[in-house]
Amino acid sequence: MSEPKNPFDSSESQELSKTRHERVTSDEDGQRIDNFLIRKCKGVPRSHIYRIIRKGDVRVDGRRIKQTRKLIAGEQVRIPAVRMAVESETRVPDKLAKAAGTAVLLEHDDFLIVNKPPGIAVHGGSGLAFGLIDALRQYRDEPKLELSHRLDRATSGCLLVGRGLKANRRLQDLFRQRLITKRYLAVVDGRWPQKLTSVDAPLLKNVEHAGERRVMVDPAGQESLTHFAILERFSEATLLDIKLETGRTHQIRVHARHSGHAVVGDGRYGDNGRNAKYKKMGLNRLFLHSKELAFEWDGSSVKVEAKVEDPWLRALEALRNT
Repeated sequence: MSEPKNPFDSSESQELSKTRHERVTSDEDGQRIDNFLIRKCKGVPRSHIYRIIRKGDVRVDGRRIKQTRKLIAGEQVRIPAVRMAVESETRVPDKLAKAAGTAVLLEHDDFLIVNKPPGIAVHGGSGLAFGLIDALRQYRDEPKLELSHRLDRATSGCLLVGRGLKANRRLQDLFRQRLITKRYLAVVDGRWPQKLTSVDAPLLKNVEHAGERRVMVDPAGQESLTHFAILERFSEATLLDIKLETGRTHQIRVHARHSGHAVVGDGRYGDNGRNAKYKKMGLNRLFLHSKELAFEWDGSSVKVEAKVEDPWLRALEALRNT
């Protein structure tokens, strides 16, 4: 008897595309050629995208270009034959689509800010057929919605989504220039030291550790700075307010673990024994929440705060009563 098909399975068939020419639209004006190709060549690895650019197989108005070249509306891009995933309509279960669509905290002409639930990936991939962005597009019937930044699957809270490529590039530029204030809440294991207000430790991605890829503190890594402030102490844990100066992958989780106080529920960087103890107390998720985003947009101040859900509040009460 065959097993039922997993609705989250992202396996896709592939086919060889034909060489084609794409005209750059006004919405794509200013987009880098590598990002343009990643969008146009579904399922093609980034390494192959960069290879065909280097080889000169990709041309813009008949000329070779570098991968950092920004496109101008009206230009014509030659895309060589590549093996692409066969596109099929992504259908998100109605319950998930509704959960995403009703989690919008702020709706602006150029962007949305969403209170992302924990346990939902922001995009498909790595065995997932879809993510929060697909749910938002479906529920709101807005196919041009784009992620402006990322949150880990287990992390909840403020997520910024651009309404179209142009707006999204502007938002991403704000993140790159560190002009968006990002504040988080976290419950960490143990008693966080009163004097430890900042962790300045470079982070290196994709380090092989115990058979998996991790982010590690390493002198060869990228500059990474996190500020920590104690909000409440418990007998065995600490509630922290956290401000990011940089936005590296897993930055808070790795800096917390580097300081000897992993985020409660962190299955990758935390201690399994300690996490098992917290689970018995009802703390059965990663206790990391993106609580605030603030930035300037076209002369106006934008500031949104995402409240934590009831399970988080119940967990804090359980810690107080320990």
